[in-house]
Amino acid sequence: MSDTPFGFGLPPEEPEDGDEGKKKDQQSGGGQGPANPFGFGDLPGAGGFGGPGADNPLAAMFGSLNPTDLGAAFQQLGQMLSYEGGPVNWDMAKQIARQTVAQGTPDGTKDASVGPAERKAVEEAVRLADLWLDDATSLPSGSASTVAWSRAEWVEATLPAWQELVDPVAERVGAAMGDVLPEEMQAMAGPLIGMMRSMGGAMFGTQIGQAVGVLAGEVVGSTDIGLPLGPARKAALLPANVERFGKDLSVPQEEVRLYLALREAAHQRLFAHVPWLRSHLFGAVDGYARGIKVDTAKLEDVVGQFDPQNPEQLQDALQQGMFQPEDTPEQKAALARLETALALVEGWVDAVVHAAAKPRLSSADALRETLRRRRATGGPAEQTFATLIGLELRPRRLRDASRLWASLTDARGVDGRDGLWAHPDMLPTATDLDDPDGFVHREQLDFSELDKMLGEAADGRDSKPDLRKKDDEAEGDDTE
Repeated sequence: MSDTPFGFGLPPEEPEDGDEGKKKDQQSGGGQGPANPFGFGDLPGAGGFGGPGADNPLAAMFGSLNPTDLGAAFQQLGQMLSYEGGPVNWDMAKQIARQTVAQGTPDGTKDASVGPAERKAVEEAVRLADLWLDDATSLPSGSASTVAWSRAEWVEATLPAWQELVDPVAERVGAAMGDVLPEEMQAMAGPLIGMMRSMGGAMFGTQIGQAVGVLAGEVVGSTDIGLPLGPARKAALLPANVERFGKDLSVPQEEVRLYLALREAAHQRLFAHVPWLRSHLFGAVDGYARGIKVDTAKLEDVVGQFDPQNPEQLQDALQQGMFQPEDTPEQKAALARLETALALVEGWVDAVVHAAAKPRLSSADALRETLRRRRATGGPAEQTFATLIGLELRPRRLRDASRLWASLTDARGVDGRDGLWAHPDMLPTATDLDDPDGFVHREQLDFSELDKMLGEAADGRDSKPDLRKKDDEAEGDDTE
C-alpha cells in the first residue's frame, strides 16, 4: 500500500506472463509504439502504466488478459475516460476492491462466505460483550443487530462511509484541475480538462479500491479506525480476520473473539448514544480537507505538457507533493480537533473494554497491549486512513486519552466520566491530554441549571424537579 497522501500511491505490481508476455511486449513496442496509442503499456501482461515493468493502476482492473478479452478491456478503458460522475470513480473503486479481496491476503488466506457456526459464534460473543459492558459504562447497548461479514461484505457495507471521507479531498483536487487554465482558454481546452478529471477520478478510484480491498483482509470489525464505517447500530465482526488476528497470540480463539466483540460493542454504544459524534468526526475531516492547498504552478506545468499518449505524467505529478495542507491557524486547528476527537473515542473504548475484560479474561492485558502496539506501529487502519485522507494520526494521543478516561473513572465514577459525552464542549482538549490530572481534578461545571432553563424555554412549562417541589410544599400546607 502506498504511503503517498490523498490516495495517489501506485498499486502493487502484477506478475509478467513469462515468455508470452515478453513476446507481446516486443510486438507492442514496449507499450509506447503505434500498436498502443493509449500509452498504457502492455495491457495483456499488465506490464506497466506507460512502459513494461512500471506500476500500472489499470492492472487491478484488467488483470492478465488474453486476446479474446481485449474488447472488454478497451470497453472498460473507454468507460473510465468517459466517466462524468463525482471526484472519485466509485464504481471502479468498488470493482477493484472486490477483485483485491478475491485475490486473498499475502499469507494465502482467501475470502469465503460466513457459515452458520461462525455467524452464531459472533452473535453470542457480541451478546456476552454487551452484558459485560453494562457494568463498565452508563451508555446502554447500541447494537440493534449483529452480523458476521466476509471481506467482500465488509467492502460493500463500508464504501458509503469511505465516500463521505474521501470526496472532500478529491473535490479539491478536481476543482484545481479545472481552474489551472485561463478562463478564455478553458472553453477550447474543455475536452482535455474533462479527460484530466476523468483520469483523476480513475486514479482516486483505483487507489481507494486497492486500499479498501487490502484493508478488508486485515480489519476485524466495522470500527477499526475509530470511525463508524458500517451501518448504524449494527455490530459486525469478520470471522476470518478474527481468526487471523489471534493466530500467533497463544490465546484461545474464543477469548480473542470476545475481546474484539467488546471493542466493537463499545464503539457501537458510543456512536449510538452520542448523536453528535459521527457528524463531529466526519465534519472535522471535511474541515481539514477544505484547507488543502493545491500547487497551481506545478499543476499548470503538468497541464501545459500533458500528452494523451503518456497519461502517467499526471500520476507522477500527483505524487510529487502537489497537494499539501495549508499552514494556517485554521488548518492546524482542524487537524488538532480531528486527532483529539479520534483519540478520545479510541481512548474511551480502550478504558471501558479493559474495565469490562480485566476481571473476566485472563488474556485481557495481553490482548490490550497487542492492539495498542498494532495502533502505535501504524497498523493497517491508520495507514489506510493517512493514505486516503492525507492525515497521519499520532498514536501517543490514544494512550494519553486512555489514561485520562481511566483517571476520570476513579475520580468521578462511570456516570461522571460518560456524562462528558453530553456535549462536545465538555470533552477534554488536546491541552487536557497533555495534563490529564489537571483536567480530572478541575472544578466540574454544573450544567443542571442551564439544562433546566433550556428545557423551560423549549417546553413552556416548569421542569419536573420544580413541580415535585411545589407538590411537596402543597402537601405540607395541607398537613398543617
